[in-house]
Amino acid sequence: MIRSLLILLAITTLIVLTIGMVGDPGLASLSWMNYRIDIPATAAVIIIGVMAFCAVAFWNLALWLARSPQRAERARADQRRRQGDDALTRGFMAVAVGDGSEARRHAVKALDLSDNTVLVRILGAMAAEESGDAVATRTAYSAMVSVPELKLAGLRGLMQLAARQGDKAEAVKLAGEAYNQPRPSMWAFETLFAARLEAGEWAEALDLIEGALTRKLISPIFSERAKASLMAASAARLETSDDAQMRDQALDYAQRAAKLQPQFTPAAIIAARLLAKANKPGRAEDVLEAAWASRPHPAVWLAYRDLVSDETPKERARRLQGLVDRNAKHRESRLLQVERALLTNTKAEIAAALAALEEDSAEANLTKRICGVIARGAQGLGDYDTARVWIAKAASARGEADWSDIDAEGKAFAYSAADWSDVILNFAETAALSHPRYERGDKGLPEIPDMPPRYVPSMPFIKGPARRGSVRTDPSHMPDDVGQYDAAITGQDLDEPVDDAKPKAARGRAKTPKK
Repeated sequence: MIRSLLILLAITTLIVLTIGMVGDPGLASLSWMNYRIDIPATAAVIIIGVMAFCAVAFWNLALWLARSPQRAERARADQRRRQGDDALTRGFMAVAVGDGSEARRHAVKALDLSDNTVLVRILGAMAAEESGDAVATRTAYSAMVSVPELKLAGLRGLMQLAARQGDKAEAVKLAGEAYNQPRPSMWAFETLFAARLEAGEWAEALDLIEGALTRKLISPIFSERAKASLMAASAARLETSDDAQMRDQALDYAQRAAKLQPQFTPAAIIAARLLAKANKPGRAEDVLEAAWASRPHPAVWLAYRDLVSDETPKERARRLQGLVDRNAKHRESRLLQVERALLTNTKAEIAAALAALEEDSAEANLTKRICGVIARGAQGLGDYDTARVWIAKAASARGEADWSDIDAEGKAFAYSAADWSDVILNFAETAALSHPRYERGDKGLPEIPDMPPRYVPSMPFIKGPARRGSVRTDPSHMPDDVGQYDAAITGQDLDEPVDDAKPKAARGRAKTPKK
């Protein structure tokens, strides 16, 4: 209304000023009934403006009065909406702090005050869940399923409730229903995928991966890693089958997995093992070399070493050098150089290979396996004292996760179905190789070499003076013949009958201990 007045006033003023600037504005005459009114034109304009303003003001007042009920209704609706929003806010805050009873109180209040059906139902379900009321929670989530935009949220809530109650079958069923929606969520795929892995259903999991990739729920790299690990698990299961077709399928799975993801070491090991059984050592070497180039693992070089049995140590060392060259800068290649040098039995090569382990043998990087490799290298150099020092260090060094993948019989990745489930899921998500045997502390191949004893038992020192019928039975008494002690130090059996005809010097000559 004020705005209309200002506009009208401005127009009137402009007209008056315009008339005033003309000079003689003239008269304005009004004849009405028997009356005639003559007034200056300027005054007439002002009167007309005032009358127009009054008319507009009256009209606006009439409209304002006519719209009073609507304004009152809007005011009540606004207040109700504010109260509903406040109830929702306080309810979600109560859920956030874990106050289930307070959250439910605000949820009931919001149900009466708020028109936001979606938020009201979500708050109701969350409040019931926070309060620990399973029946109310199920009712709330079931009600959400009936709302199209809340169906996935309702199914997820029901699935989580079933999982907490231990009903895995119901949880998987609800996840399957959610996965079959036009636009499924990632949680539905993850639940189904984990269920397939837990059940050891590798083929079904492969189909699930294909479908998820088509629906763009997962990335291509996740799909590749999952497929490779699933096919390797399938190959591990089928390779021991009595059916030749199943063994052929295992070989196909293993080769495809090794080609798809060479860094997944179990696939390469299984493929090489099956290719070797099929009298295809050349192809087995290619698979292992590709795996070593991508991610060196001790199981790879052990399998590579055993592919050929009828070769001399030097021939084997020459063949292992080809594997080293595939990834020469990796730590595993440096360790393999020591093994290769020990095969050649060349001290210069052994010393050079040990020198390359200087950084790996630092305190921060030291492991039992490194201690064992260095100890074997020292043995190869004939330095038994140094070998014993490294064996002593191994007692306090940590083990290696990769080495734990090889069991005590030398078989790599001998996993159960549960182990495979963990390996598959971890590799698909992170591209890292998990180590179930290491986590359980299972016994694997020995890491520390056997060493000959350095000192012989000290018992001969006690028995030496006491035999020969000497009257001096005190073992602490020093005998006249010190050669007896020299013989004891060298390991000579002093309990054997002594030939008195032999010179004392001969009886005390030291034997060379076997190493």
